[in-house]
Amino acid sequence: MTVVDVRPRRRVVAWLGWAVLAPVVGLVLVRLAGLDDGNVLALPMAGFPLVAAGTVLLAVVFGVVRMKAAWLAAGLAVVQLAVLVPRFVPDGGEVGAVRLRVGTINALAGRVDAAALVELVRAERLDVLAVQELPGAGVRSLAAAGIDEVLPYQELHPEQDTSIYSRLPLHGGGLLAAPTTWGQTVAKVEVGGRAIRLVGVHTLYPLGDAEKWGRDLAALRVAAGPDVVMLGDFNATLDHASMRGLLAAGLVDTHAELGRGWAPTWPSGWWVPPLMQLDHVLHGAGLRGVSVGEHTLGGSDHRMVVAELALV
Repeated sequence: MTVVDVRPRRRVVAWLGWAVLAPVVGLVLVRLAGLDDGNVLALPMAGFPLVAAGTVLLAVVFGVVRMKAAWLAAGLAVVQLAVLVPRFVPDGGEVGAVRLRVGTINALAGRVDAAALVELVRAERLDVLAVQELPGAGVRSLAAAGIDEVLPYQELHPEQDTSIYSRLPLHGGGLLAAPTTWGQTVAKVEVGGRAIRLVGVHTLYPLGDAEKWGRDLAALRVAAGPDVVMLGDFNATLDHASMRGLLAAGLVDTHAELGRGWAPTWPSGWWVPPLMQLDHVLHGAGLRGVSVGEHTLGGSDHRMVVAELALV
């Protein structure tokens, strides 16, 4: 009877386990140290929650087959969950009676289904809508679909990127005085006797130029304040150091505030489900999130985000 020595095979399997975990170790270190700010490391960082889910699975599998790498996988999973779990815990707190309902959608160069968008604006009773990637043709499509009937006040900048539509009168409109790749559209609305500043956001994407993307997010910090609402396509997740720097300037992500820690908005309409949350509604300390949700619209590769905010 021939005895097969399985030790070499086990060593190969063991080394494969360590090899699989090596990039996870690197990603966790980058996340903890914030080393992805304005560089190519931002690309893998966008998938941090998915990697965390995979690490938990690996820890279980490695444990079942009694691989030593299970201990490392378990340790990495604990660190990743410590980072992610807080965004699944609602902040709580009282909310005021004065509300503002806002929405944001990337129109994919104006290709979004204009009629469906206007109908959703009506159904959600939006007060404010920010639309990114809206050229002149897109502005005309929304007008033909009846946007003027529901959101008659408009700060339109098709020559830049983003336009703001409102049910309430707008004033102080224009572009944010900040060195961003595209002009960030701004305007103010009076709500409950207070002037709420709106910033329609669209940053460059890190795949195009990570350094410019990081500068875009850093430049947005000048607009932070208690009565500010920033909404749009930030091309960033809460795991990006550049995005966390913006939040540290005094802003709150409505999804995380309400415990909606997993709400991916991109890509939409592909053969895969949305995997990353690039679209956000951020607000200052003068407001509090009441609700937030996502909606799929034909023609866009982003899901629309709708949030209700209360003055505090």
